[in-house]
Amino acid sequence: MKFRHLFRLDHADEHTRIYKCDGVFMRIDFIRDMLRVSLIRNGDILPTFSINPSHGNEKNKRRDKLSREGFELCSPLVDQDEDSVSFRHCGHDVRIELFNFRITIKNSKGILYQDRDGLAYNFAGELGDGSFHYTCRQEDQFIYGLGDKSGPVNKNHHHYRLDTNDAMGFKAMYSDPLYKYLPFYICENSNGSYGIYYDTYSEGDIDFGKEHDNYYEPFNSIRYEEENMVFYIIFGDVKKIVSRFINMTGGIGKVPDWAFRYCGSTMEYTDATDADRRLRSFIGNCDEYGIKAGAFYLSSGYTQIADKRYVFNWNKDKIPDPRGLSAYFRSKGLKIIPNVKPAFLDDHPLYEYIADNGWFLHYEDGTPARFPFWGGYASYLDFTNPGACGFWKNCVKEKLVDLGYDDIWNDNNEYDIHDRDVYACGFGKKIRARLIKPLFSYLMASASRQAAEESNSTPFIVTRCAIAGSQNIATTWTGDNYTSFDDLRYNHYQAMTMALSGFCFFGPDICGFSGPKPDRELFVRWLQYGVFLPRFVLHSWKIDEDSTMPWLYPDMMDTVRKIFDLREKLLPYLIEQMDKCIRDDFPMIYPVFLRDDSYEKEADCFMCGDRILACPLFDQGANEISVRLPCSESGFRLRGQGEIIEGNTTVSVSCTIKDLPVWFVEEKQ
Repeated sequence: MKFRHLFRLDHADEHTRIYKCDGVFMRIDFIRDMLRVSLIRNGDILPTFSINPSHGNEKNKRRDKLSREGFELCSPLVDQDEDSVSFRHCGHDVRIELFNFRITIKNSKGILYQDRDGLAYNFAGELGDGSFHYTCRQEDQFIYGLGDKSGPVNKNHHHYRLDTNDAMGFKAMYSDPLYKYLPFYICENSNGSYGIYYDTYSEGDIDFGKEHDNYYEPFNSIRYEEENMVFYIIFGDVKKIVSRFINMTGGIGKVPDWAFRYCGSTMEYTDATDADRRLRSFIGNCDEYGIKAGAFYLSSGYTQIADKRYVFNWNKDKIPDPRGLSAYFRSKGLKIIPNVKPAFLDDHPLYEYIADNGWFLHYEDGTPARFPFWGGYASYLDFTNPGACGFWKNCVKEKLVDLGYDDIWNDNNEYDIHDRDVYACGFGKKIRARLIKPLFSYLMASASRQAAEESNSTPFIVTRCAIAGSQNIATTWTGDNYTSFDDLRYNHYQAMTMALSGFCFFGPDICGFSGPKPDRELFVRWLQYGVFLPRFVLHSWKIDEDSTMPWLYPDMMDTVRKIFDLREKLLPYLIEQMDKCIRDDFPMIYPVFLRDDSYEKEADCFMCGDRILACPLFDQGANEISVRLPCSESGFRLRGQGEIIEGNTTVSVSCTIKDLPVWFVEEKQ
């Protein structure tokens, strides 16, 4: 009966209990530090690539969403009567009302988590198509996570789409959706914290109090297209939840040491008719201005035929000798990271070959599906097709790796698919592509990595679109941002959101990708901020203006050089912290409140590793920073020098655009 579902025990063992009502199953798995809850409406459960509790030992493994392999399982003592199920798990008292399967979790302070009264799940289509989940909310709750979402760090009272988009020029204050797909969030309320991860890749919406309904108590909600729902409730304080989420999704992958150096990038150089000369001039400019670089990102202009871009095509008029170019950079101690895209324009030299093999996303009759893409129409490669995946790896190897380009930049891989009539191979079981579209980006990055690993044991793989688990195989960045003071501050909030979502090596395009050229003040302020980020990359496309390079303002070079010299001095610390992040399953940069829970949630300062407090200045026209140092038994030194300042002390420091940024180093105990 609609809205009235009485579940009864169908199967149980010491680690799992399954309940059934009218052909719908609710399953509970007891896992250390978490509960896994599954609502199964049909037997066609899509696989996952995001869950990997073996901590990265089996990358790119397709996994049954209900698998218990690799988890440390628990065996709580369960008390059951006609109306409910009760047990104690991971220090929490859990009660499940069998009528409409309402879950309540309590700790010593009170109710930590509770499903909405009335109906919390979409058992029989009462709530519409797809999956729905409603949980009780406190008005003053804090919500963190969701990937690279815009706005403040605390997402309470906000509503977001679960989707990805090529959002060039986005406003970091409010644009949505952006580039990452991550239905994971942490809720901190008056009784503690819990995390929730929904193991899906399908489109939807998530709401934290923007929506109200007179017939129900205040709620958080999620809706997505996939009919079966599998989600994890993760226990612990906010810091532990972040760590546990990283661990269950495969851990953090190793990046090469050189990647912590400044890396150059601009579309201007590769779009130029003399791209080879412009690229080589980057090294000359670095030498002239005293800038130490680790690599250069090779934008897609190297693939041009006329005014369009054709992945894996080398424009020999622009770059006559690709192998010679990579060899030149290597001889100077730098790498080149070429841009690749997963869509092939319909006049691409390889298009008919790919289509004849059935390697594109397609319609029911097998015809390749076409979409607007970079000034034309293109078809996306289907990475769930083993043949397509093998084709991609061969292209990466033959067109790039064998020419000396064994670090790969996977770009424009958000797969802009909304049409229900577009299908993927689905590893042999045909599936609507829109149900798994962010998964294609993960599989693309994974295939690129596999090809690069043939010559490089630790390739540097970059992907713009990412899902849970991507941090194990690739790094990322926060897309084509806009140049303004407001966006600088909200890019920082976006970074803190990324960290709270489990990402480690990432950062924005420093000084902004699109929009106006930064003036001198904004240029320096962004550098002062970016020098403490894992990814230190200036990248831009400024129409009819100079690209944002370190030497944008020659009269500022003394200041700029000091900032870049600071980055060089930080390298040993950053590399050490990266190893620690991998060991501890924890981000490299993160909000200060993760180490001092009394700290302001939306603070401009942030932790860089476990000892540096970075204090950027985001206010136009300001020349002084006032900051409260977090609690510390050993105290801090301003810029690592001078007298020790006690923790929990408010300090004001002058910082003009001619100064080094403000940071504090905590004394070792």
